[in-house]
Amino acid sequence: MSVMVVRKKVTRKWEKLPGRNTFCCDGRVMMARQKGIFYLTLFLILGTCTLFFAFECRYLAVQLSPAIPVFAAMLFLFSMATLLRTSFSDPGVIPRALPDEAAFIEMEIATNGAVPQGQRPPPRIKNFQINNQIVKLKYCYTCKIFRPPRASHCSICDNCVERFDHHCPWVGNCVGKRNYRYFYLFILSLSLLTIYVFAFNIVYVALKSLKIGFLETLKETPGTVLEVLICFFTLWSVVGLTGFHTFLVALNQTTNEDIKGSWTGKNRVQNPYSHGNIVKNCCEVLCGPLPPSVLDRRGILPLEESGSRPPSTQETSSSLLPQSPAPTEHLNSNEMPEDSSTPEEMPPPEPPEPPQEAAEAEK
Repeated sequence: MSVMVVRKKVTRKWEKLPGRNTFCCDGRVMMARQKGIFYLTLFLILGTCTLFFAFECRYLAVQLSPAIPVFAAMLFLFSMATLLRTSFSDPGVIPRALPDEAAFIEMEIATNGAVPQGQRPPPRIKNFQINNQIVKLKYCYTCKIFRPPRASHCSICDNCVERFDHHCPWVGNCVGKRNYRYFYLFILSLSLLTIYVFAFNIVYVALKSLKIGFLETLKETPGTVLEVLICFFTLWSVVGLTGFHTFLVALNQTTNEDIKGSWTGKNRVQNPYSHGNIVKNCCEVLCGPLPPSVLDRRGILPLEESGSRPPSTQETSSSLLPQSPAPTEHLNSNEMPEDSSTPEEMPPPEPPEPPQEAAEAEK
């Protein structure tokens, strides 16, 4: 007798997470939905370095030193590793409040924030003290939570991100508490790689020009000209961005705080997160412990949360069988139930037929 096994579909939490994110590899990879510029970043880095390794590196390794392609390969691999780590990781998304939690917070706000009719209610803000300084926690109307300090809601990904720095379309993800150090290492290594490729392209053109002339070198090496142009226009933006974030790391400040002027406004409020020492700030931002993700993307949802529960084999088979009447309890003679049928429902009695044997006897 064959036994049919029904496999229940497991629903992961990443399948039901709100927001505008894309998940791959069963929730292990998390990115923003707008990934077109990220593919452009990959194309520029891979294309430029492929041309450099295919043409200039071989010539320079013979003419100058074999260490040139080795160091270029190390910079390239480190840049790609930090880029993918920044793009494919959780930047520090804060889960939204559950319906019960959101209802409780709304009830608490309505109870404590009663205002006269016709007046505008005050902003939903909580005060929090950090290093003897008051920091305001703002309420997120989308996530239904009071955001932690330095957190902000990303309008592109539609999520609150802890220690939100900015949304970077070049990496295809938000930059927050969990991937900021990898983002900084990426732009730093990319700046070094761009300077390296640009400088040795100039050296390659100079060495070739001594033999066959400058114009002939440009005609024979169109790939080198393309690399020089890409590196020239990329150099200023990448190096400038690296310098700006180096300044922010030294002050233990985020891009979002710098744009809003949180610590350099009219009130001249000091940054409560800065240690007053550049080395300590850099160690905290770049070398501090990395907090774990609070999303639990690959966790399994309970059946009542993942949707309608699929019927089991026993329930399916029992539903196909005819239902037998429920057993009645044994009653005493004094407890017999009365007949509930009405006279209209009872069939009328049939008249008795005359006995044929009696009629024949009389005859």
